Amino acid sequence: MKPAGEHIFRDETFVPRPRHETFAFFADAENLERITPPQLRFAIKSPVPIAMTAGTRIDYQLRLFGIPFTWRTLISTWQPDDVFVDEQLRGPYTQWIHTHRFFDAPGGTRVTDQVRYRLPFFPLGEVGYPLVRRQVRKIFEFRGARMKELLG
Repeated sequence: MKPAGEHIFRDETFVPRPRHETFAFFADAENLERITPPQLRFAIKSPVPIAMTAGTRIDYQLRLFGIPFTWRTLISTWQPDDVFVDEQLRGPYTQWIHTHRFFDAPGGTRVTDQVRYRLPFFPLGEVGYPLVRRQVRKIFEFRGARMKELLG
């Protein structure tokens, strides 16, 4: 049973690259800037390059709905070529747990994403859910298109 106010977003993208190459793209944290919509003004604040392992913490700065904020992520799971999980430690959500999975597929890799998130100030914050849901979907649509462009 999911906690009150938890929402789940799922997405899937196919890229015509082997799984180890696709995962390696994500293992370079700087590529996150390349697959994030420019209007978010995403910038990594942690010193780069970042060695990605379980326990790595990464600080970002971005804008959401025009409001600047910082975001700190913990890489809680790191299993090269298969899965990694990033969890928000500080940021705009009460909870943000993003699981990235990588699967061999004919001619490339199937990348799946699942985000479990909760908005702040439950239950009042739920009034913003339709707007947030639409924004999350747009971010992942951009991300999928950019992945295909950069890895296609």
